[in-house]
Amino acid sequence: MTAADAPLPETDGRLPDNITHFARALRRAGLPVGPGRVADAIRAVQVAGFTERADFYWTLHACFVSRPEHRQVFAQTFRLFWRDPAFLEHMMAFLRPAVRGVQDEEQANPGAKRAAEALLDGQEREVPKPRDTPETEAVEIDIDASLTASAEERLRTLDFEQMTGAEMAEAKRMLARMTLPIRPIQSRRTMARPGPLPDWRRTLRASLRRGGEITEFVTRKRRERPPNLVVLCDISGSMSAYSRAVLHFVHAVSNAKGQGWARVHAFTFGTRLTNITRHMDRRDVDAALRAAGAEAQDWEGGTRIAGAIRAFNRDWSRRVLGQGAVVILITDGLDRDPDGGLDKAMERLSLSARQVIWLNPLLRWDGFAPKASGIRAMLPHVTSFRAGHNIASLQGLAQAIGSARDAGDKPRYMAALRDQG
Repeated sequence: MTAADAPLPETDGRLPDNITHFARALRRAGLPVGPGRVADAIRAVQVAGFTERADFYWTLHACFVSRPEHRQVFAQTFRLFWRDPAFLEHMMAFLRPAVRGVQDEEQANPGAKRAAEALLDGQEREVPKPRDTPETEAVEIDIDASLTASAEERLRTLDFEQMTGAEMAEAKRMLARMTLPIRPIQSRRTMARPGPLPDWRRTLRASLRRGGEITEFVTRKRRERPPNLVVLCDISGSMSAYSRAVLHFVHAVSNAKGQGWARVHAFTFGTRLTNITRHMDRRDVDAALRAAGAEAQDWEGGTRIAGAIRAFNRDWSRRVLGQGAVVILITDGLDRDPDGGLDKAMERLSLSARQVIWLNPLLRWDGFAPKASGIRAMLPHVTSFRAGHNIASLQGLAQAIGSARDAGDKPRYMAALRDQG
C-alpha cells in the first residue's frame, strides 16, 4: 500500500492542530514549510474534503512539496505520521545501525531516515525488538552493529545520499577540516642553484677568469611552481546529493593555506557552465554556497556534459589549465546533450591538463558497468577513474593526485569496454 492509499485520518475536531504538527515534522525533515503553507494546507483540506482516500494525501502534497527531491521525504513522513499505527517501530528500525551484510541487501531509504529523525525530534527511545525475531538474536545484532566501528569511521564510508540531516551536518564539518596537499611541479626553466643539471655557460665563464682552467663545475636546478586545481562539478538532478557535499570540500580546499596550489578554480555545470571561483573564496561556507547557488541557475536540472566541456575548453582552458593544472571532474557521466561531441571535448580537455581525475558516484554499485554512451566516451580520456560518493572517496583524492600512475578503476572498466567491443 502506498502513502496515497492511506486510510483517512481521525480528525476528532483537531485536524488543524494535526496538520500543524505534521508540517513541523516536514520542516525538521528538511522541507521549506512555513506558516503560510500550513494555513494554505488547512484551508485546502477543508475545501477538498475526504471523498476519496488519496484526496487527503495529494491535497497536502500540493501544499507542502515544491521540489522533486522532497516527494520521497513527504511520502515517508505522511505514512509514518498519519497511517501506520506502529510508526515508532518503523522509525527506530530506520535509525538502528545495520551490519554490512544487511545493508548491502537492503539499502537504507534516505527519505525514510529523515522522516524518522524528524518525527522523533531528537528523543532517545529504546529500540523495539522485531516482532518475529527471538530476543537473543536481536541483542546479538545490536551489539555487533554498534561495536563494528566508531561513529566517525562509519560516517566516512556512508553514502552522501543515504545520510540523515544530522549525519550530513556532521559530514560537512568533517569536509571543512579536510585538505588536499600537492607538491610543486618542476618547470622546464632552470635557476642558478646547485642541482643535477650542468651549467656550461657559467662554468666556461668562470674558467676564463682563471686562464681557461676549469677549477669548478657549476650546476643548475629546475624551478618549482605550484599548479592550479580546476574542479568541474555536475549539479544536475541526479547529482544533487553529491554536488553539495563536493562543493563543501572544494570550499575547504580553496580556503586552506599552505596546500601547494597556486589557485583553485571551481565550475558547475548542468545545462550550462558557470564559474563560481570567486564565490568559493568567501570564508563562510554557507555564504559561499548561497552565492554560488544564486549564480548557477541550472541547479538540479538537466545534464549536458558535452556542451559544458566544450564551453570550458573554448572560454577557460587557456586561462586556468596552464602550467600543469589538475582537473577534478565530478559527474555520473549520464549525458543528455543532443548535440553530442563528448568524445572530442574530453580529448581536448585531457590534452590541456596534466591530470584529469573523474569521480563518479555510480561506482558505489557493485554491478556498475560502463554501458552509458557518455561514460564510454569519457572514460578513455581521463587519467584516473574513482568513486565519489562518500568522505573516504574524497580523502582518496590525495593518493590519485600524488601519483600520476594511480589510474583507480580505469584499467578494469577499460577492459570491460574492450570486451563489449
